[in-house]
Amino acid sequence: MRQVQQALSLDEHGDRQGAMKLVVHLLEQHPNFEPAIKLKGLLLEEAGRTSEAAAAYEEALKLAPNDTDVLLKTGAYKLAAGQKEEAIKLLQHCVKILPGDGDAQYYLAQAYHLNGQDDLALRAIKISLKAEPDNSSVWQKYGELLCVSEDCETGLKWLLKAQHADATLPRIDYDIAVTDLKLMDLAGAAQYGARAVKSQPDDVKALELLATADTKLAQWQEAKTAFERILAFKPNDVDSLFGLGQCELELKNYPAAVEKLQLVLRLAPTRLLAHFYLSRAFAAMGKTADAQHEAALHQLMMEQMTFVRSVESEENEIPIELQAYQLLAEHREEDALQLYRDRFKGTAATTADAYVFVGKLYLGLGDKEDGLRSLHRALQLQPTVRGAHTYEGILALKLGDLSGAEDHFKAELANDPNYQTAIAEIGEVRYHQERWADAAEQLAKSRTMTPELLYMLCDSYFHIGKVPNADLTAETAAAYGRNKPEVMKDLIDLLNRNGQSDLANRLSANLPQK
Repeated sequence: MRQVQQALSLDEHGDRQGAMKLVVHLLEQHPNFEPAIKLKGLLLEEAGRTSEAAAAYEEALKLAPNDTDVLLKTGAYKLAAGQKEEAIKLLQHCVKILPGDGDAQYYLAQAYHLNGQDDLALRAIKISLKAEPDNSSVWQKYGELLCVSEDCETGLKWLLKAQHADATLPRIDYDIAVTDLKLMDLAGAAQYGARAVKSQPDDVKALELLATADTKLAQWQEAKTAFERILAFKPNDVDSLFGLGQCELELKNYPAAVEKLQLVLRLAPTRLLAHFYLSRAFAAMGKTADAQHEAALHQLMMEQMTFVRSVESEENEIPIELQAYQLLAEHREEDALQLYRDRFKGTAATTADAYVFVGKLYLGLGDKEDGLRSLHRALQLQPTVRGAHTYEGILALKLGDLSGAEDHFKAELANDPNYQTAIAEIGEVRYHQERWADAAEQLAKSRTMTPELLYMLCDSYFHIGKVPNADLTAETAAAYGRNKPEVMKDLIDLLNRNGQSDLANRLSANLPQK
C-alpha cells in the first residue's frame, strides 16, 4: 500500500508516467493486488486509454466484487458500451452497498432510462439530486427525465437552471430544444436547436430536431439547409428527403421538389403524403394530368390506410406467433392457448378468439385436422367469433373448393358485414370464378393492402375495361409488394399484356436493386 500511495502522489504532482511505471513494477511482483490494478485503471483512464481502463477495472472487480469505486467505474463503462443490463446489475449492487452515492445513482438513472425503465430512472435521479443538490449534471438529467415522464414544464425549469449554471454541459441545448418542442414552443426549439447544432455541427439528432422546428415554423429556407446537412451524413434518409422535397415545394422550386419526392417514393413507396405534395408540384408546373394522377393515388392509398382494419388484433398477435408455433409443434396446445390469454389479458378477447388463433397457426403448419378442430371449438364457444369461418374458407379456397369457401365467407359476413378479410376473400372467390365485375367490387370494397389481392383487383379492372383504375391499383400493388419478387414479376407481366408497358417499365425501374 505504501507503493500505491507513492504512485498516487506522483500522479497528483503530474508525473503520470512515473506513477504508471511504479504500478507496473508493483503488479509484476503482486499481479493480484487489487488496489494496484484499480490505480492502473485510473491512470489509464486519465491517459484517455478507456478500453484498457475498462479492462483493468473489470479485472479488479473479480478480485474485489464489493469495491464500490470499481463497481461504479465498471458500471459506467458498461453503460457507455451499450451493455445496459450488465451496467444496471453492477450499479444496483453498488447502491445496495452505498444507497446514497450520488454518482452511482446518476449512472443508474441513465441506465434505467436507456433500458426503458423510466419510473426507476426518475427515482434514482431524485436520490442523486438529494446527495448532490448543487451538481448541474444531475439537474440536467433530472430535467430530461421529468420531461420523459410528461412533466415537461417542471423539467424545462431544471434544464434551464443547469444551462445557466454551466452552459458547457454536453447536449444541454439539445435537451432544452427537445423539451421546447414537446411544449410546442417552436421558436424556443428552433433557437436552442440552432445552438445545439452550432456547438456540435455533426450531431445528426440535433440537425433533425432543428429541421423539424423550422418546418413547423414554415421557415422553409432554414429547414432546407438543415435537411441538406442531414443528407450529407445520411444520403438516402427518407424522412430528410421528404422534408427537403416539401421545402423545395414551398420555396416554389417545383422541379427540385418533384425530383426529391419521386426519390422518396422509389425508396418508400407507401409514403402517402409524397403523392399529395407531388400533386401540388405538378399542378404548379401546369402538368394537370400528372397532378390528377398523384392526387388520385394519394386518395386511394389514404382510403386503404384509414379504413377501420379488421386485422388490428392479428397485428397484435405477431409478437407471440413464433413462440406459439413452437409450442404447437411440441404438442403443447394448452400452453399456446394460455400464451394468447396472457397476451390479451384485460382486453375484449375471449377464449374463442384464442382457439381461432391456434386454429390459424395449425393450418399454417399444414395440420388441417387440428386446425379445423380448433376453429370448430371456437365456434362452439362463441358462434359469432371473428375469423373462424374466414380461416375455414381460406383453407377451402386453397383446396379448390370455391363453393365451400364462399359459404364460409358468407357465414363470416353474416356475423360481421364489415370484416375486411372476409370481404377481400369473397373478391378472391369471384376472381377465380372469373366474375370480374363482382371481383373488382368486393376487392375494392375491402380496401385491401395485400399485394396478391391487389394484383387480382388490377386484373379484374383490366377485364372490365377500367384501365385508369387498373393503373392506379397496379401502383398501389407495387408500393406494398415491392419486396415480393414473384408478385412484382406477375404484376409487370400483367401490365405488359394489357398494353401498359410505360407503367410496367417505370415500376420495374423502381424495384429494389439486388
